[in-house]
Amino acid sequence: MNYQLDHLDYLETEAIHVMREVAAEFERPALLFSGGKDSICLLRLAEKAFRPSDIPMPFLNVDTGHHFPELNVFRDKRAAELGGKLIIRKVEDAIAAGIAVPTPGEVSRNRLQIPTLLAAIEEFRFDCAIGGARRDEEKARAKERFFSFRDAFGQWDPKNQRPEIWNLYNARVNPGENMRVFPLSNWTEMDVWEYIKRERLEVPTIYFSHRRQSVRRSGQWLPVSDILPPRDKEEVRELTVRVRTIGDIISTGLVESPANTVDDIIAEIAAARVTERGSRADDKASEAAMEDRKKQGYF
Repeated sequence: MNYQLDHLDYLETEAIHVMREVAAEFERPALLFSGGKDSICLLRLAEKAFRPSDIPMPFLNVDTGHHFPELNVFRDKRAAELGGKLIIRKVEDAIAAGIAVPTPGEVSRNRLQIPTLLAAIEEFRFDCAIGGARRDEEKARAKERFFSFRDAFGQWDPKNQRPEIWNLYNARVNPGENMRVFPLSNWTEMDVWEYIKRERLEVPTIYFSHRRQSVRRSGQWLPVSDILPPRDKEEVRELTVRVRTIGDIISTGLVESPANTVDDIIAEIAAARVTERGSRADDKASEAAMEDRKKQGYF
């Protein structure tokens, strides 16, 4: 019998192997779960890697306080369905405790996620955090290995990464150091949606077309909210939109789209000429923005 894996089967098998390596090599791993499409795939992979046993790691989410409400509702619901332990650490609490210090006039909380995450890793003594980042997303993430070493300060050095010849992973860390692991490294946005379709995975409603008040700012549509009110003379419309990638409500660009099924989204991605993170205002601010944040300890 000549059994060959198709493309999705290969990616799934590779990711499950990485998940099991984490469970075998680390004492206190955590799985970063936001409720977004990539972390939804991670949970399915964790199910396949470890069921019928319990998933041997808690789910960790850093809540900026600027999340889409739909995303947090989905996050809590999905974690409860899987019977997993969901740990939420809030940027607001980190600010109150002096762990995260905003600069005057700073609106985005992307930078403030870094000390909040590092404090959570220290609090629970996590030696590994599994994330849903993919190399196709943008330049900094394209430099990541599957096992991405972080020093005792939580920092990442893209020029000093461990070789992964023949898919052999060096998981050794000293006390205080940790590893970030990315099982979806070789996946693309299309692969994620094809997998969601194949596995019939539920995703938050904001990935599908819906009506939303939107403000035109910096060449893109952003969702109007109490956190992001329109400024004088800015164009405001109620549009039929969806999101491709979810970040803070203040930085997530909306895509005008009629896509209301997974098949519609797959067809839309196939025809897209703008990258997935091309709609993220926080990435547009600087080409080096993501790499700078990652060097400091970002996801």
